[in-house]
Amino acid sequence: MSEAPRALLVMDQATLDVQFGQRQLRRLRELTELADPIWTPELDTPSARRRLRESEVLVTSWGCPPLTAERLADAPRLRAVFHCAGTVRPFVTDEVWRRGIVVTSAADANAIPVAEFTLAAIIFAGKKAPFLAQDARTHRDDWSYVTRRGELSNRGRTVGVVGFSRVGRRVVERLRDLEMDVLVSDPYAAAAEVSAAGGRLVPLAELLRGCDVLTLHVPSLPETRHLIGAAELALLGDGATVINTARGAVLDTAAIERECASGRLDAILDVTDPEPLPAGSVLYELPNVMITPHIAGSLGSETWRMSDSALDELERHLSGRPLLTAVTPDEFTVSA
Repeated sequence: MSEAPRALLVMDQATLDVQFGQRQLRRLRELTELADPIWTPELDTPSARRRLRESEVLVTSWGCPPLTAERLADAPRLRAVFHCAGTVRPFVTDEVWRRGIVVTSAADANAIPVAEFTLAAIIFAGKKAPFLAQDARTHRDDWSYVTRRGELSNRGRTVGVVGFSRVGRRVVERLRDLEMDVLVSDPYAAAAEVSAAGGRLVPLAELLRGCDVLTLHVPSLPETRHLIGAAELALLGDGATVINTARGAVLDTAAIERECASGRLDAILDVTDPEPLPAGSVLYELPNVMITPHIAGSLGSETWRMSDSALDELERHLSGRPLLTAVTPDEFTVSA
């Protein structure tokens, strides 16, 4: 390994406190040279600009400000950015690619808890557990309400996975352990890869008509805004459950409000559009809707997996080995 490069941590204070404990900082010091200050939440103060001018490596996470042309003009030695979270969209600019700066993401590591959460949501949807839990608040002395939400079963159900992404692929693979049929819709996926994971690639309309549970795993892009709107929701059968752990804008909020308010569809929403929903949204009041505050992704000790992933990539980079999680300009245009 050549002489250790100078590195700078760039993220907000809360993220630093969670993702970089003594173990992570010790490993970072073994791999790089950390000057003072080792961390900054912004890049515009004199001390931050001084550290940026010295740095060959940035280790970033949530709260990293955009790497604009003006800021990068003060970073002549910068060669690589190792991101300890998922999407790099909030801070990677065209200037980063123009300068040929290496960028990696811990999105693969972040996909693990999202897939776990989604699997739990799918299983709960089959049993209608979140909605029966709401019913229990008003039917306290009579369990006969258990028969009012249709069949409570997962065996033989059909799950529709929209987006064979990092998360979508993991969800499909995890569903292999259950006696379920899995349909996948993704214009960029290969049928053979979907089949190897345990699913069957079909057009979106066929998936919607055939699934009991719909789960969304596509990035938020202009072309995916309201990918699932009124027309798409109308194709779902009565009693189907819509799960969104991707991005709120993928699902038309007004359309899902109407369908859930009618009682025809159920929903489990970890993300919404806007986020959070307005206080007056009918979705808060409906017993067939479960809303969680964007908790599917990495939180608490789960974030260490992302820090370790970024540091693994830093070590590969320094030893000249191929990177496993590099983000390319082409991938940047279609990924989360």
